[in-house]
Amino acid sequence: MFNILPENVGLASQVTSKTAAIAAVGKLLTDSGFIEERYIESMLERETIANTYIGNGIAIPHGLPKNRDAINKTGISVLQVPNGVEWNPGETVKIVVGIAAMSEEHIEVLQHLTYLLDDVEAVNTISATNDKNLIIEKISGIKPTATEAESPINLNEFSDFVDCIVPGHVGLHARPATYFVDTAKNFKSKIVVIFGDKHANGKSLAALLKLGAKGGSAIKIYAAGDDAKAAVDRLKKLIDTELEEDEEPEIVSSVNITWNPVAVETSIKGLPASQGIAIGKIKFLKKEKIVFEKSAKDPAAEEGKLKNAIAEAVIELKELYEDIRERTGESKAAIFRAHIEFLEDPDLINNAHHHILKGLSAAFAWEKAFEENASSLEQLNNQTLAERATDMRDVGKRVLRLIAGKKVDESTFIPESPVILLAEDLTPSDTASLDPNLVLGFCTATGGPTSHTAITARSLGIPAIVGCGPALMHAQEDANVILDGSNGNLYIKPSMSDISAAEEIKKTLQQKMNIQYEERFKPAFTTDDHRMEITANIGNVADAENAVNNGAEGIGLIRSEFLFLERETAPTEEEQYVAYSNISKTMNGLPLIIRTLDIGGDKNVPYLKMPKEDNAFLGVRGIRLCLMKEDIFRTQLRAIYRASKKGTISIMFPMIATLEELQQAKAIAEDVRKEVGANPVDIGMMIEVPSAVMLADEFAQEVDFFSIGTNDLTQYTLAMDRLHPALAKNADGLHPAVLRMIEKTVAASLKAGIWTGVCGGIAGEPLGAAILTGLGVRELSVSVPSVSAIKAKIRNIAYSEAITIAQQALQCTTAAEVRRLKI
Repeated sequence: MFNILPENVGLASQVTSKTAAIAAVGKLLTDSGFIEERYIESMLERETIANTYIGNGIAIPHGLPKNRDAINKTGISVLQVPNGVEWNPGETVKIVVGIAAMSEEHIEVLQHLTYLLDDVEAVNTISATNDKNLIIEKISGIKPTATEAESPINLNEFSDFVDCIVPGHVGLHARPATYFVDTAKNFKSKIVVIFGDKHANGKSLAALLKLGAKGGSAIKIYAAGDDAKAAVDRLKKLIDTELEEDEEPEIVSSVNITWNPVAVETSIKGLPASQGIAIGKIKFLKKEKIVFEKSAKDPAAEEGKLKNAIAEAVIELKELYEDIRERTGESKAAIFRAHIEFLEDPDLINNAHHHILKGLSAAFAWEKAFEENASSLEQLNNQTLAERATDMRDVGKRVLRLIAGKKVDESTFIPESPVILLAEDLTPSDTASLDPNLVLGFCTATGGPTSHTAITARSLGIPAIVGCGPALMHAQEDANVILDGSNGNLYIKPSMSDISAAEEIKKTLQQKMNIQYEERFKPAFTTDDHRMEITANIGNVADAENAVNNGAEGIGLIRSEFLFLERETAPTEEEQYVAYSNISKTMNGLPLIIRTLDIGGDKNVPYLKMPKEDNAFLGVRGIRLCLMKEDIFRTQLRAIYRASKKGTISIMFPMIATLEELQQAKAIAEDVRKEVGANPVDIGMMIEVPSAVMLADEFAQEVDFFSIGTNDLTQYTLAMDRLHPALAKNADGLHPAVLRMIEKTVAASLKAGIWTGVCGGIAGEPLGAAILTGLGVRELSVSVPSVSAIKAKIRNIAYSEAITIAQQALQCTTAAEVRRLKI
């Protein structure tokens, strides 16, 4: 390790741009003889292809490998900018560390910098000090320590602690641990949880899970810091009164299965995971192989790769969470919030950073970090908690794929016809992506009935068996099988009489669903002849085809952001035009509503380079972003208007809060329409914020329809983040406050002669659909799997009954009261 000398440190710089900052820190390197002046140009060139901002007010500009001949000797200089300088939009740098590296000698300094990333107080101190030696000490004198879970702990430094008993039977599994961590992060104090002779960072989900604290276990919660007392009191209350067991009930078949096969070649016994009968041919799931290098020479670049991949993975998981939540409910979707928490786990990320700074590639370092956590979880003496190793590997491989960006084995199985899927194991993400129309059922060699894979299978209605053992993988592909998810048996090569018997039982099990599905194309008239339009929420062409096949009468919401995610640049006009045209063609004349780009809040796109916001849900999102990025907005509108010549397309603007926003968006749309030469189309707006409700009379004069997004309207009305682990269960769209907002919106639309639809989650609930019908909503746009069930619900109620229950709901004072109403 070489020394940083006082002459390598520049104090109190007043630079006002990134270019000037790099020039200044480069001059320090030049004056010390580390580099030739031309190397500064190389440092500036790197900024055009990579971001050297590493977080917490620190940037590490350095040159490109091709210009190392301009380095005389390895060295580091430090520029202090007390007032800060903008590095990129939303990134303010106060400490600039210029690096000239001929070899790997600088790695140790980079490692120390990693440990400064979470120490806001230390960075603030060295940003303001006049002591060069203090800056040198903080940057090069802090030695890496072991992870908190591995290092010894001195309880004398903790001022407050409480004793608690872990509730439930399973203990601190993924969902309650997620609530705990999310609550702990609200406090500045250091928080440690002790169970037996083990301790864990209370702000790390992986560390908490590795404690293996079962239900009924005694734990201690310690805190050190200014808000320590408040922290332990709040966490004790959480443990004592707020953590719900929320475990899956025992798997019980809805009918008595009294048959036994009489002539099968063999059978494999597993554990029942999701009830139901499936009959079909075996297909094995072939997993992709992810390829990456073990080592890398540019730690900063690898840090950037990891950071971007994690950010993209969070976007994917939030989309997946919303999809599963809408299809199956909050409790089934909660695992994907836990997956997001894994990706924000400080211990996991620091571990990966530590490996990167040793010269490993981002992919290899990340795999090593999450595998270490997964292996620890597998050792726990608690089957449910041990099964969370699958969740850790699931979310870990999601990031790994995004880092690597390529595969060796491209033969990942996608069925073209209905099959019974066999696999070593399936992750929750694998299971959530299965199409129940093509995957009739699945069996896994490993796993248990309490795994999130099993829970997801039950929520999707896919019969499943888990824990079948190694023999499963020796079955013959394409062999006929009967999968009995109710008793956990897979019958291989059954006789025709066995297949006939199984089919009869399957018919009994699915009779109600079949009736709904068979009548899916019938319009949704109430028993007293009131018509409701039932449409679907979709994200792509495949969804559109499924929507039509499931009886949707149109598309009430196209999430156009599907074209903007998981890519490095914005989609072109032509790409968008083709996508919208293909969806319109698939709908074969049925109407579709395209919501313009709704990015921000819980959805982010790295290439838009939007500044990080402390309160993203109240920041630049939806129409605000479109108006700020008018070039992207106009490109999308051109594509929509071009596609409108091929079908019945309407435009809908998201997150409208003021009349000025709506009028500006309409003016841009009209300007684009004239450019394209398209006919006018209906223009609507989302009702998602209270201001839109309060101005509904005025808005109704400006648009052709309203569409109420009850998910966002709920969170803004109740001031509860709908993704918040501890609050999401209370952010209920059937809360009377939300229903009264809907009533006011509908009244304004009826007065103006326009219609109101609902495209949020409660439209897909039977009770919600009935209440919304009674409130005067004309269209319900729901997830594709819910279309036939909601149409069936509407056909089995009277409009007069719906009005009565809606009025009763409006008189309630809590969501719980509303949910107790019967129809």
